This record gives sequence, C-alpha cells and structure tokens, in this order.
Amino acid sequence: MNKLAIATLLFSTFCFGQQNQEIEKPIRNLFLGMKNADPELMKSAFAENAILQSISKDGTVKNENVQEFIASVSKFSKDDLDEKIIIDAIHSDGGLASVFTPYSFYFKGKFSHCGANSFQLVKQQNDWKIQYIIDTRRKENCRAIK
Repeated sequence: MNKLAIATLLFSTFCFGQQNQEIEKPIRNLFLGMKNADPELMKSAFAENAILQSISKDGTVKNENVQEFIASVSKFSKDDLDEKIIIDAIHSDGGLASVFTPYSFYFKGKFSHCGANSFQLVKQQNDWKIQYIIDTRRKENCRAIK
C-alpha cells in the first residue's frame, strides 16, 4: 500500500471515529444525567419535539412525555439509576443518525431489567440531538453489561 492510501485510510478512520463520538455524546449525556439525577444534562440531550416510547411484552407501544420522564428521573438521588449500554451500531447520513444500544438497567446498584434502545438523532446547529427513542424491557435472557 502506498503512503497516500495509508494516509487517506488513517484520516478517514479518524474522521469517522470523531463523528461517532459526536453522535454518541447526547446518548452518553442522557445516561450520565440519569445517573447523576441532573435534569439539565438530560434535557440538553433531546431535540425540542423529541419522542420517547417503549414496547411492552405484548407488543404494545407506549408513549412517554420527555419532560415528565426528565422530571421523574431527576427526583431520584445520584447513583440510584444506572443504565449501562453497549453501542452496537451507528449509521449516519448527513444530519440523520441511528444508534442501537443493548442495555442493562440497575436501580440502587441492583439489576432491574435489560433490553435495547433504538435512537434516531438529528444534527441541529452543529450539535447532535436525540429526536426519537424506542426501547424494549425484560428481566430474562439478559446480556450482562458492567
């Protein structure tokens, strides 16, 4: 491989990694805000008209108001809520990104449930924001995430 090809590969890998970090930032801030019971950090992760949904065991999709979610979570003490994630996939095109994250949720240090989050993010004024989250929740067949 010639030097130009190596330099191009390294530069594109760096740029792609940097873009992924920017896309991940609001997701990481959401969970850090939950862990720290910090409503401002959680709020900063979301686009203005974001949508939050969960899929129940029977397949019913339930809506949750983002502001009510933030208010509810911020009533807990620091370290009461800890959602540990693994970012399995990031796909992006222009100002749209999709991120899939299996998770394990801990309440006051004890395992509560697991599932997966699917995030849709939009780039607004050079910052990525969460526009849409849908998740699953279960207590069995969980992948341990520490």
